[in-house]
Amino acid sequence: MLPLEKLFALELVVFDFDGVFTDNAVYVSETGVESVRCSRSDGLGLSRLESLGIETMIISTERNPVVSVRAGKLGIKCIQGVSNKAETISEVARERNIELSSVMFVGNDINDIPAFSVVGMPVAVADAYKEVLPYTSHVTKCAGGMGAVREICDDIYFSRLNAEQVKRP
Repeated sequence: MLPLEKLFALELVVFDFDGVFTDNAVYVSETGVESVRCSRSDGLGLSRLESLGIETMIISTERNPVVSVRAGKLGIKCIQGVSNKAETISEVARERNIELSSVMFVGNDINDIPAFSVVGMPVAVADAYKEVLPYTSHVTKCAGGMGAVREICDDIYFSRLNAEQVKRP
């Protein structure tokens, strides 16, 4: 489980796309059209975070129309073609007047290490490359594309819901 005190401070959750929303596989047709596999359950989890006032977004190194389509369907902001995720996350947080300590980044690969290093809550998916694990404070039980996004959203949502119920007389 994610540390409760950090979950209460969260204002922004940033996700990598490939290997987090997807199982890190790509299907390529004979015409060169790419498609990926995502978990449908992610959408309801992201809606729960929105209901709490927590902003979510995707930041991806790759530029791919499938990322834009999925982000659009989920109704979350997406920035693609990012060579330095740490810099982009810092800029987004600064624009929104959010402390980096109140930002979670979820990733899976070595190009995510700089982003893990600047946020208050660095999270890796269960099947992340082992090289990134020393830079993270939490690893999901679910693999990328297999419910990891929903798991994170649910952990945040239920921890806050339970805390509110404890506060009530």
